[in-house]
Amino acid sequence: MNIDRHAGETAHETGHTHTDAARGTRTEPSLLAELHCELAERLGPELDALHVERAVIGIFFTGVQLDNGAGGVCATPLRSVPEAVCCPSSAGTLPAPGKLAGRPVRAVLEDLHRPLDLRRALAVATLNALAETLWQRSGPPGGLRPVDGDAFDVLRIAPGAQVALVGAFPPYLRELRKRRQPFHVLELDPATLKADELPFYVPADRAAEIVPLADVFLTTGTALVNGTLDTLLRLLRPGAEAAVVGPTATLCVQPYARRGVTVLGGVRVIDPGPLLDVLAEGGSGYHFFGKTVQRVTLRLDSVRRDC
Repeated sequence: MNIDRHAGETAHETGHTHTDAARGTRTEPSLLAELHCELAERLGPELDALHVERAVIGIFFTGVQLDNGAGGVCATPLRSVPEAVCCPSSAGTLPAPGKLAGRPVRAVLEDLHRPLDLRRALAVATLNALAETLWQRSGPPGGLRPVDGDAFDVLRIAPGAQVALVGAFPPYLRELRKRRQPFHVLELDPATLKADELPFYVPADRAAEIVPLADVFLTTGTALVNGTLDTLLRLLRPGAEAAVVGPTATLCVQPYARRGVTVLGGVRVIDPGPLLDVLAEGGSGYHFFGKTVQRVTLRLDSVRRDC
C-alpha cells in the first residue's frame, strides 16, 4: 500500500501518467495536477524566481498578487472554514497567516495536492496568477480567440436538451426556466434554492445517475478546490456540451479539453491591488466584475485533445 500511495503522489506532483508495475494499471493525474504541470513547464525557470507579493483570504474569494504584478483569484470554500475557535486544529487548516508575503510560488503550489481546502484555494489563486502571467506574455491560451458573452450564452443548448447544473446559480436557473428547458440542479444544500426551484433539485450524491444522461453539463471551477471535478467530468457522455465557469477556473485549455470540456469561462485579473483591497473588505463578484476583473469565455472545439 505504501508503494501505491507514493506512486499516486508522484503522479499528482508531476502531472504525468504513472504505471503501477505491481498491478499493471495506469494512474491518470488529476485535472489540478495536470494544470499545475502544464503551467510549470511553460514557465520553466521563470517559476523559480516568482514569489507571493500579497495574499488575501476573503469571505467569498481568495486572491493573490505575485511579485511580477500578475494576479489570480479563487472562490473561498466557505463550507471548509473550521469552527471559529482559536485552537491548533483550526490554525492547521489555514495557509500560514503572516508568512505568505515573500513565499516562493513553488512552495504555495504544493498545497494543490493536499486535502486542505483553504490552503488549496490560495494555491489555485496562485495557479491562476501563473495563467495570467502566460496570457500577458503570449496572449490567450491555445491561440484561441475569446468569445463575447457569458459562458452560459456560448453553450449550445438545443430546445429539449437535458441540462445538468452543479450548484444553484440564480441567473442560469432563471434562464433555463424561461426557456422551459428540462434540467436538474445537483446541490449539496437544498436551502440554497427557492421554493419554486426545488422541483429541479437533486442531491449531489446522485451525480452518477444524472450527469451521464445530460446533453449539457455546467459546473463552476469551485469543484477544482473541493476535489469533485475529476469525478464529474468522467461521468460525461460522449458528445455532451460541458462548461466549467467562474473565477476559480484556471485558463489553461488542453487539460480541460482532454476531459471533454467544450466551454471554459474564467477571468483575468486586470488590477490586482484594488481587487485585493475589495476582497479584504468582504467583497464578492458584484464588487469586482467589470472593474478589476474581466470575464473570459473560450470555446475549446479546436483544441487538440491528444497532446
